[in-house]
Amino acid sequence: VQLVESGGGLVQPGGSLRLSCAASGFIAANYAMSWFRQAPGKGRELVAAITSAGGSTNAADSVKGRFTISRDNAKNTVYLQMSSLKPEDTAVYYCNVLLRGRNYWGQGTQVTVSS
Repeated sequence: VQLVESGGGLVQPGGSLRLSCAASGFIAANYAMSWFRQAPGKGRELVAAITSAGGSTNAADSVKGRFTISRDNAKNTVYLQMSSLKPEDTAVYYCNVLLRGRNYWGQGTQVTVSS
């Protein structure tokens, strides 16, 4: 199982970024997947999650209306579209899947929101 995040970077407040998570080693279409983030000195928190077929999503209150999770099962990829970014969104963003009772994580991608 491998999860590889990409798309992070430095962006000004109010800007947008799209993160991607490329999954391999398992059939991603069979599993719900999530994005988490961890800011410096803080614990890892759930940002958004999506069901296996993509028919249902949820998001943390802090990002609702600004972030959208989606997936392309033909490409084994999950996305996180982030808009109206704020400095408090600065964190390392991780892709996650719970597979056969075990949590798998990618290496993370840094998102920094700063002017």
